[in-house]
Amino acid sequence: MKKFAIIFLLATVSLGGCKKILDVNDDPNRPIEVQEALILAPVEVAVSDYLYAGNANIIIQDWLQATAPNQPSPGLWNYQAFNNNWDSDWYNTYVVCMNNLQQLNKKAVATGNTNYQAIAKILTAYSLGFATDIWGDIPYSQAFTGTTTLNPVYDSQESIYSAMQSLLDNAIADIDKNYVIKPGTDDFYYKGDMAKWKAMAYTLKARYYMHLTKAPGHTATAQADLALAALANGITTDAQDLKMTYNGGAGSENPWNLTFGPVSTKVLNQTFVEGLKSTGDPRLEKMVAPAILTGLYTGRRVGSALENLESYSLGGAYYAGENASNYLMTNTEAQFIKAEATLIKSGAATAQPIFTAAVTNHMNRLGIAGGDITTYLAARGTLTTANALQRIIEEKSIANFLSTENYNDWRRTGFPVLTKVDGALSEIPRRAMYPETELTTNPQPQQSAKITNRVWWDSN
Repeated sequence: MKKFAIIFLLATVSLGGCKKILDVNDDPNRPIEVQEALILAPVEVAVSDYLYAGNANIIIQDWLQATAPNQPSPGLWNYQAFNNNWDSDWYNTYVVCMNNLQQLNKKAVATGNTNYQAIAKILTAYSLGFATDIWGDIPYSQAFTGTTTLNPVYDSQESIYSAMQSLLDNAIADIDKNYVIKPGTDDFYYKGDMAKWKAMAYTLKARYYMHLTKAPGHTATAQADLALAALANGITTDAQDLKMTYNGGAGSENPWNLTFGPVSTKVLNQTFVEGLKSTGDPRLEKMVAPAILTGLYTGRRVGSALENLESYSLGGAYYAGENASNYLMTNTEAQFIKAEATLIKSGAATAQPIFTAAVTNHMNRLGIAGGDITTYLAARGTLTTANALQRIIEEKSIANFLSTENYNDWRRTGFPVLTKVDGALSEIPRRAMYPETELTTNPQPQQSAKITNRVWWDSN
């Protein structure tokens, strides 16, 4: 997959000159017009590789203490951050992903293909969500106007969230038009199954509604109502998961497999590994690879003395194997969203069976024996008013291993409980810094934000 060339679509430039029957300036091997299928395939790879598993999320997983580098401090892992740490993420989000999605939508509008229009809108909403959740205010309304606006303003995060919901609503309406021509093998996620795309769009709406449970001008109850209404049409089976599959061959490895390679020195964090051990979680052996030197499940504590890289555990095969899939959105996550929304609306007792089903679903994916699931759930105990939110988000964070959603949930709820690392240079970061490339080419007042500042929805 990684050998798929990402298509950079250039704005058409009108050139003067003599026009003959045959224009020698037209190169048939380098067409200006690109069909939808040739745009969709590489942009889906990009969303998976650069957003779900890219540099920004690698940094976030260190902050969440899921991963840690076997390197001395200071560094991003103990919160030493510089604007240029996110230069590549801004480029990949705007140029590689969203600009190509804009071109995909434009092409699909021209051909009348509402299915490609819908997919472009859904993945744009996904990309916008990724960007605004880590940066807050970002360009959108003026971002894709070509040379018309060279210095686009930053739209408020509140307006970005409204735009995301509108994009998803419009995508659902596009799918309901039942256009006869659908994507095929160029759609790596769903192979053109528009019913799955529709369910995913509704589930993404629910995810974004729950992000705003503490946002200014919003209430948890109202957001829970909206989320539950969306989930009524959302993902309900594992077959509807939004995932990117990798074949594991040379150049086609899962990007997390490469992240855990010896060059990066990335290993699992002690906080994550010991957390699984402390609850007797049977998923330990599925999600964590034993250290090569010792055969033990050992995470690295940031700030501790460096040891042989092979003294630490790496991610297990399900999430970090060469041919592992990237799970951008799953049935399991949908069930946890439903559990939290139900808790808000109806209390712990009503949320209990939904929570149990969510944990069971994730364990079944990993091949955990039924008896071990029952034992684990019994040990975790019954949800109560006092513990329900913490239990739901703790279990959701395990099921959403390596997802940026865990960062969003931690900022919203404070769970799982984290303590800043040894030698921390600040409190645990709550956002990314704007990239250096933006500071130099498009100065905006929001760019003074520090990693400890909160985005709009991350209200105290």
